[in-house]
Amino acid sequence: MDRRKFFSRSVAAGVTMGSTAIGGAPMLQRSLPAQPPPAKHSDLPSRFTPSAYSFPRSEWTPFATSDYYMYADDLVIEHNRPGKPHQGKVLAAVQAHSDDVTIGCGGTVAKLIEEGYTGYLIRVSNDEASGSTLGHGVAQNEIDNQEAAKALGCKKAFSFYYRNHRMDDDSIIEIRARLIFMFRLLRVNTVLAMDPYDHYDENPDHLVVGSAVERACWMSGGSKDYPEHFKAGLKPANVQEKYYFPRSPQGHNLTNRIVDIGSYIDTKVRANMANKGKGPAGTYGARLRRELARDGKKLPMLGDDDETANFVYVKHFLMDGWQRLGQQFGLGYAEAFRYIGPEVRFGDNIRKYAYAHAVSL
Repeated sequence: MDRRKFFSRSVAAGVTMGSTAIGGAPMLQRSLPAQPPPAKHSDLPSRFTPSAYSFPRSEWTPFATSDYYMYADDLVIEHNRPGKPHQGKVLAAVQAHSDDVTIGCGGTVAKLIEEGYTGYLIRVSNDEASGSTLGHGVAQNEIDNQEAAKALGCKKAFSFYYRNHRMDDDSIIEIRARLIFMFRLLRVNTVLAMDPYDHYDENPDHLVVGSAVERACWMSGGSKDYPEHFKAGLKPANVQEKYYFPRSPQGHNLTNRIVDIGSYIDTKVRANMANKGKGPAGTYGARLRRELARDGKKLPMLGDDDETANFVYVKHFLMDGWQRLGQQFGLGYAEAFRYIGPEVRFGDNIRKYAYAHAVSL
């Protein structure tokens, strides 16, 4: 996502101070004061049922939740699971840019890894457009991608280095083939990525990567595509679960799963702090603290050091949308997905039925 123009010149908010946070800064007992929801008006006649629901946009960030949500009637809220129920499983979080996963599904990635998954982060672009120069963008975001992976608990991060904002000029077949190889090599069971059918997404990279991921999940499980993989010792992948998230704010998709990330919000915050080459997180808290100081002012919640300023800035401004989403479902913080689970084993079910109802010859 292109967030170079994100940083606003001033922020002012009343806060309730409580205990001490990192760096000795006063910490908020709750989030920033609730922003009053805009009065909703609709000309939709009462005989119609809405198919999408508008979501109040945060004053603090445009890069969190979507403008609209379409909820499925079988929506599931996924809570924390004790122990390591996913021990032995592997997830791949695939992103076009170094901040897509940290913003869109960082809490869920951290949750699944805590529950036993081995995680890998795959970045498809080189992020050249997100830096003071093209060269700086490539170098800084390479570092950021590695640090974000560490913050989320991933075992390793990979990059494909396609040109930023130019992936619709690249061969999607090649991108798909490289993902098939990675899914087979890493033995991936679960994928998290931006929705391949994300409505109104302005960024071409998101749609290309989402589409490549969707098809790679299916093709990587076959035994005929790219047979050289099998001669080299690889086996078909077994991608059973997919978590697709929308690009905010314009993008939206069908939502059938809400994931409770309240226990992992600080991990998500730190993963976003790792993205220093682009906004809206990184070092923006420290920049705001210095800007206020130049004007002879201080926002107490930002503390007295850069680390505290960056952490508090991200959590209490940029995580606002995820908190709003969580509150709608009785949660502290949440992320929304189009979840696709394991396929029904039709052949086994038919065979089971046949044997249960068979008679002797």
